[in-house]
Formats: sequence, structure tokens, C-alpha cells
Amino acid sequence: MGVHSSLKLTRTFIALETNEALQCHLTNVIRQVTLVLPAIRWVEPVSIHLTLAFLDELTDEQVAEAVQATQMAAQQAQSFSYRLSRLGTFGSSRYPRVIWMGVEEASGSLASVHCMLSQQLLQRGFEIDTRPFLPHLTLARLKSPLSSQEQQQLQTLLADKPHRLVSTSSYAADSLDVMRSERRQMGACYSCLRSCPMGKN
Repeated sequence: MGVHSSLKLTRTFIALETNEALQCHLTNVIRQVTLVLPAIRWVEPVSIHLTLAFLDELTDEQVAEAVQATQMAAQQAQSFSYRLSRLGTFGSSRYPRVIWMGVEEASGSLASVHCMLSQQLLQRGFEIDTRPFLPHLTLARLKSPLSSQEQQQLQTLLADKPHRLVSTSSYAADSLDVMRSERRQMGACYSCLRSCPMGKN
């Protein structure tokens, strides 16, 4: 038996959790889009979050390091608010892998928080995603290709300007949360391991 076989590993990521107002809006978005794309499996709105760093499987010691990095980044940051921008997809237009809601934040605070968190994680030896940061909320993960009719309906939704599904409200972000992801039969289940308030208070 290998040394690592008995280690308890935690699938870990760091995110901004959504509040009830945003979850309510996303519920309405998903309900409307389901009328057009009924076969897609959507993420439960209570499980939707804005991921800042995905760290994968960590030991307890590594989780503690991740919490420390998150606390340091949060102390350097100030709370801010953000808005929803547009619907988008990852993957080709014919075979999208993910449907997401974009996020925009005018002051640069979100990008700054992401940068500070990345620096703290790098200092502790974590590997981070080096691709440009595209803040988004994942609404659906597609397991199979869309039909030609579904592709056309999705493209119509994506081209809708100004987008009727985008809220004009702003949503507060005041903590960085270290999250656990557990695979269940019905999909991933998320729980907060540590919430780190932003600011030095």
C-alpha cells in the first residue's frame, strides 16, 4: 500500500459565494433559458459561485496553507460590488462545454483580489491557472453535443443585446471563501471550509 493511499484529500477551491438576491436572479435566468433549451442540466443556483482559484485534491496540511493564503489576500483587499454582464460559453459554438454568466466590476477590485490571492498561493507552492482571468458564474455543464436546433437557439440567446437576462442590480463581495467540493451521485456538493472577511477589521 502506497504512502499516499491512506491520506485524506479534499477537493478544494477558493471563491466568492453568491448571496440570496443573486441566487434568486440566476434561478429566474435558468428558468427562462430552460424554456428554450429544456434538455440541458443546469447547476443548482445555491451551488453557483465565482471561482478565483481551483486547487484540486489537497492534504489537510495543504488546506491549512490555502486557508492562510486566502486570509492574507482577504486582509489586503476591500469589499466591493459587481454586476452581471452577459451570457457566454466555453467550447465551440457547435459543442459548448459550459454556459456561463459573465461578471464585470468597474473599479478593478475583483482583478486585484484575484492577483493578490494568486501571489499568496504561489508563495506557498501551489500551482495556479496562468490563463487570463475571466470572472464568470457557471450555469450549466454540457455532457453531450447540442442538436442543430439547440445550437441555433443558444446562439440567439448569446446574441441578445442588451441582454434581457442580465440584472441591473449590483451584488456585494465581502469575503473570500475556501470551499470543499464533494462528488455525489446527483452532482458536486459544495461546503465552505473557511470564510475570510475582506479588510483588516
